[in-house]
Amino acid sequence: MANRNLLIGIFVFVGLTLFTVGIFLVGDRHAAFARHVEFYTEFTNLDGLTTGSKVKVAGMDAGQIVDVGVPDSPSSRFRVKFQINKGLHGLVRTDSVVTIATEGVVGGTYLLVRPGSSAALAAAPLATLPSQEPLDMSKLLDRGMALLQDADTTLKQIGPKLGGTLDEVRTTVANVDNVVTGLKHGRGTAGMLLRDEAVASDIRRSVANVQQATADFRHASGQVDAMASDIRSRGVTQKLDETISSAKDAAANIDETSKQIRQTVAAATEPDEQGVDAATNVRESLSNVNTATANMADDSEALKHNFFLRGFFHRRGYYNLANVSPDTYRKDHVFSDPANERAWLPATELFIKDGSSNSETLSARGKQVLNDAIVQDGGSALNRPMVIEGYSDGADSADQMSSSRNRAILVREYLQTRYQLDPNKLGIVAMRNSPPKGVGHSHWDGVCVVVLRPHK
Repeated sequence: MANRNLLIGIFVFVGLTLFTVGIFLVGDRHAAFARHVEFYTEFTNLDGLTTGSKVKVAGMDAGQIVDVGVPDSPSSRFRVKFQINKGLHGLVRTDSVVTIATEGVVGGTYLLVRPGSSAALAAAPLATLPSQEPLDMSKLLDRGMALLQDADTTLKQIGPKLGGTLDEVRTTVANVDNVVTGLKHGRGTAGMLLRDEAVASDIRRSVANVQQATADFRHASGQVDAMASDIRSRGVTQKLDETISSAKDAAANIDETSKQIRQTVAAATEPDEQGVDAATNVRESLSNVNTATANMADDSEALKHNFFLRGFFHRRGYYNLANVSPDTYRKDHVFSDPANERAWLPATELFIKDGSSNSETLSARGKQVLNDAIVQDGGSALNRPMVIEGYSDGADSADQMSSSRNRAILVREYLQTRYQLDPNKLGIVAMRNSPPKGVGHSHWDGVCVVVLRPHK
């Protein structure tokens, strides 16, 4: 009896073990125990896709469809929720395209996710990826049949015309053959001329005279070439061309420079609507700028030491920079810290002049330079506070302030739009042409992107 119970126990244990192993094998085959990442996409026509249909990434089995949302109107689309193996998440980018593919000619349909580009960011979980509608074979066949019918109709229309044209060509060839035969037998005026020896002698003498005249012309041409070579060897023509070109360039430069000087002087000295001359306006503008800068520095310094706002400024790290003057910014150790990451970008690589308004805009080359500077360390700078320092070698202090601020604003707007950055962590400051001390540059014309190091 004890042996029988032992055998039954062993049989039950072996059965449970095999059952458990089978469950794990089946689950592993269907990736039931693997970690997944879920995404969404939308289609107008599912073309046979259902819940449980296979999902492939770059041709590799990656997961399955977990849910299909039915649209509530003809203008809406099916919303498909699918999951892929977490190990393939790195291939799915924001520019990855999802489409419906077929296994073979008559095989089943599955969801195919094409890998994105290396420049794009990785797609976040539960993101909606762009889709491409499947190709409708019936529409292609209908279009092909329509093309064949058009070709058949065209052939039927031009067939009779081609036949008539060929008949005309054959008739013309026959007429030419008759004319040539008549010339050979001396019929007609042309035939008589060809067979008359006296006419042939006259033609030969004329040809000889032409050949002699040609020889004389070649001799004269050779003498002219020798004279021209002698002139070229002496460098007369080159010196003459250089002298004429230099004179033309100098005259053009003098005219253009004089015109610009007259326009500049007229614009600078012209009184405004109130009759105030330009010199007075410039002095007042510079005075207002200096006063505003001093007021901004005083207000910012007072707020930083205010009892209620000191904690706010300490936590915020001056990322707003709305009321921080360039001098205050240069003295603050947070921004002049050598541990901050800096990307010095010259203006010649970032900006171009707008011909109509003579203002600066960010060029396509400049956008690429900014992209390379931001993502050079894997994009870690996107999660840290940044300050855009603008610099300019303007003619005067006011021009430097305006130009450096405009450059910083252009770079900030592009980075914020391109990478969806937090506005509270992206500040600007107009530095004219003087960087802070100890950052490796005593003078700059362009932009410096400062990535602040984390402060504990």
